[in-house]
Amino acid sequence: MSRENLADLQAFVAVAEARSFTKAAARLGLSRSALSHAMAALEARLGLRLLTRTTRSVSVTEAGARLLEVLSPRFSDIEAELAQLTTLRDKPAGTVRITAHDHAIRTVLWPRLVPLMHEYPDVRIEIGVDYELTDIAAQRFDAGVRSGDLVNQDMIAVRIGGPVAMAVAGSPAYFEGRQRPIVPRDLTGHRCINLRLTTHGGLYAWEFEKDGEALQVRVQGQAVFNNTALMLDAAVEGLGLCYVPRDSVQPHVDKGRLVTVLDDWCISFPGYHLYYPSRRQMSPALGLVIEALRVKA
Repeated sequence: MSRENLADLQAFVAVAEARSFTKAAARLGLSRSALSHAMAALEARLGLRLLTRTTRSVSVTEAGARLLEVLSPRFSDIEAELAQLTTLRDKPAGTVRITAHDHAIRTVLWPRLVPLMHEYPDVRIEIGVDYELTDIAAQRFDAGVRSGDLVNQDMIAVRIGGPVAMAVAGSPAYFEGRQRPIVPRDLTGHRCINLRLTTHGGLYAWEFEKDGEALQVRVQGQAVFNNTALMLDAAVEGLGLCYVPRDSVQPHVDKGRLVTVLDDWCISFPGYHLYYPSRRQMSPALGLVIEALRVKA
């Protein structure tokens, strides 16, 4: 098989798994047009249509699905074996790809990974910011981060952080002329800054609990984000109330930029866990990352 044919097969796997020429091209470091031409050439050589293209999405045909089922595990095995070859080096090397959301990255991942990167300059860290419950195998991530330890049976979960307390906060300017909420249901009379959950496509229902009573409140407002840091910025600007991790709010409270409410109702989520495939041979670089992030007993 020629080198060009092998590269086209690898490109096909990237497009089929990402279901997007744009995302696959970014992953491969190619232009979208070059990738499209490569796929057209591959289909012409095989005499089969592998991909169905629309203006909004890309999906595999029956032939494409069959080819993907054969190729994907083999390319994964090759990547894993190449990663294992780094054990023959004097120092660990390689790339570790992690998917996590912004709060986990800022508070847990980055502070612990920076010292590791200084110590091991040949270890490269790529972090994707995402609120989805990402299928890390399909998206070719080495690991992911989520709250709690509820992961699929073929995954291993490692605790990397303690409980995450939440807080409802707004700016003093926002509260001028407004009555502060006393119970969660009062939030329906306030402007609130929403979080969109990409996985489900809907808006996050704010969760509260007090004395065994659990509530969910669907709030309304002008601004919607899929990033807690931007929600916090909007609250500081007086656009409404946000519901974000308390450790992000506290510096603004200390400086008088925000005021918290409903403190006795706000919940805490289980601590962050790193999860990764149990069946995959672990690279030395991933092993270093896991140990750097693991909460020591």
